[in-house]
Amino acid sequence: MFTGIIETIGVVKHIEKEGSNVHFTLSCPFTNELKIDQSVAHNGVCLTVVAIDNDEYTVTAIDETLKRTNLGAWKVRSKINLERCMMMGGRLDGHIVQGHVDTTAVVESIHEQDGSWEYCFRYNTKDVTVEKGSITINGVSLTVVQSEPQFFSVCIIPYTYEHTNFHTLQKGDTVNLEFDIIGKYVARLMGKSGE
Repeated sequence: MFTGIIETIGVVKHIEKEGSNVHFTLSCPFTNELKIDQSVAHNGVCLTVVAIDNDEYTVTAIDETLKRTNLGAWKVRSKINLERCMMMGGRLDGHIVQGHVDTTAVVESIHEQDGSWEYCFRYNTKDVTVEKGSITINGVSLTVVQSEPQFFSVCIIPYTYEHTNFHTLQKGDTVNLEFDIIGKYVARLMGKSGE
């Protein structure tokens, strides 16, 4: 389980294909604290550490993960939002995030707002957002501002802009989305009840 509060930005150092799997090697400030088999969220995708070599570590993505996320677009030197799993007894500063990406969205527009930025996104699933509800974008826990079918926006403060990979996003880029787990259960129950 994660919180959507990004710890640091990692940098992709090497990408290696093996069959339908892809091994990503990254470096980050907390590499020396990692252990083999540890779960780390990468742009919101929970991946397992499979190797550690000095200040670099490797994770593996299977074909299903590559199809559902933006990992296939990663390149050497890509900046990736990283969060280690939540410790029991720790603060839940963001919201409950599973590290299981539901779908991707495309950046439709970015508007500067005198010290902050509004990012607008469009996606192609029946998942829903609600104004003032939670959404996870590339692993970042955020609050929905505008909400319409298959469209929503969020506002980014300067700290989040600088300390996540939001400062690298441009119109047309693809991001990972994880919708709020409570909202997903409510939507499923409502669908089953026929209301």
